[in-house]
Amino acid sequence: MSTLVKPGTRYKSTVCDTEVIIVKPSSGPIDLRCGGQPVVEVGAEVPTGLTLDSAFSGGTPLGKRFADPESGLELLATKGGAGSLSIGEVPLPLKDAKPLPSSD
Repeated sequence: MSTLVKPGTRYKSTVCDTEVIIVKPSSGPIDLRCGGQPVVEVGAEVPTGLTLDSAFSGGTPLGKRFADPESGLELLATKGGAGSLSIGEVPLPLKDAKPLPSSD
């Protein structure tokens, strides 16, 4: 399921407690997943019978940003959970923190 994500849109996992908000949209439709299963918009009905894929069970920490340099997608975890974020089968990496300027 590929969707076009928009800034400010909130998504939740269908297999754990993870919730995210889109900070920067992707350049096109993407297959955003958590725990190996597609995410749904907050407020949408969650499909039943889905389970957490052990290959995507590394967890999503609260307050961390994730970014995909290829698509331009950037999101923020607003609620942590057991599932790992991915675009399709490709894990979504944590965004590197910007170094602070030196205070010489």
